[in-house]
Amino acid sequence: MKRIAITGNIGCGKSWVCALFESEGIPVFYSDAEAKKLYDRPEVAEAMKQRFGDEIYLPDGHINKVLLSQIIFSDVEARTFVEQTLYPALNRYFGEWACEQDAPFVLYESALIFEKHLESMFDAVVVVSASVGTRLRRVVLRDHCTEYAVRARMANQWDEADKIARADFVIYHEHDDEDDFLFKQVKSVIASLSKQS
Repeated sequence: MKRIAITGNIGCGKSWVCALFESEGIPVFYSDAEAKKLYDRPEVAEAMKQRFGDEIYLPDGHINKVLLSQIIFSDVEARTFVEQTLYPALNRYFGEWACEQDAPFVLYESALIFEKHLESMFDAVVVVSASVGTRLRRVVLRDHCTEYAVRARMANQWDEADKIARADFVIYHEHDDEDDFLFKQVKSVIASLSKQS
């Protein structure tokens, strides 16, 4: 099973592009959503409690997202620990999930493929691209936050030009009302990758 990463900076429209791939029968593994589920696994919960104490979990047994966010955004070592706890389990789960799919290839969606140096895990990388202005506008509207807050989040991601330079495919998603153009690009990528499978 060919494994393809799909990435792009905040506000580029990855979710919409992934939905178009799914509409064409291509399975998508949403890494952030799946990683959050891993906090409920006993081996992960045990490691988290040993490192941060029992209060890192709420009385209902779920991770205390507020406390965890405060910890990992203020402590680099803590963030590294969480990543080193989650990513091996996430990668194992992705491998199992990929083997169960019936498609010419699967997509692994993550904003941080290049930042986390994960590109070697995949047969190809697709980058979704949009200008900074478009991305700012989308995230401010979506998250009801300030432009300053969005720029702070952008600062943690690679420059888009560097990602495009390393990509095997680029999908341009500048205008929200250009679904036909976007869909043509998605179908072109599917055709190319299906030929290679």
